[in-house]
Amino acid sequence: MFNVTPLVRNIIIVNVVIFLLQNLASQYGLTEIMALSDIRSGNFRPYQFFTYMFAHGSFGHIFFNMLAFASFAPILESYWGDKKFLLFYIATGIGAGVIYGLLNYFVFTGAGGGSMLGASGAIYGILMAFGLLFPNLELMLLFPPIPIKAKYMVFVMGFITYALDRSGTVAHLAHFGGAFAAFLIIMYWKSQGK
Repeated sequence: MFNVTPLVRNIIIVNVVIFLLQNLASQYGLTEIMALSDIRSGNFRPYQFFTYMFAHGSFGHIFFNMLAFASFAPILESYWGDKKFLLFYIATGIGAGVIYGLLNYFVFTGAGGGSMLGASGAIYGILMAFGLLFPNLELMLLFPPIPIKAKYMVFVMGFITYALDRSGTVAHLAHFGGAFAAFLIIMYWKSQGK
């Protein structure tokens, strides 16, 4: 069973409440307001770099994001404390959105018009931090039920997400962005002795 820490529990509650509001009051366009719109679109607003990570597109989307979050985040909250953990979570989520937006704008210039939502970027940041801070901690996969070291978990999760994406709607750039932002933050904190 999960040993969910207070801040992790509150973040899960916020995500669930927003998801319920998205669905119960869909006529008000909450999803479109919160989702990170393409920078080139008329729907883009800078606040979306923050709000997109609390909105989700389906029950499966929020369920698996919050399952991963509840699995790895409590250990980081216990390790860092709630203030540092919250800073890290928000920074990796925003970092994921910024990297996603900039790569779409400057590299994938013909792909404009879409939007992105979900906590996945920040969760990949959590996975990266977990792998960097506890690299040799052995975790048990559910399927297949084999042990794996935390330092390999990020790659396994990334591969699984990529391999199972039949729709082409998963924002892999955001996953990369969250992991990359986490890597930079952890390296900076280590260099500062934090």
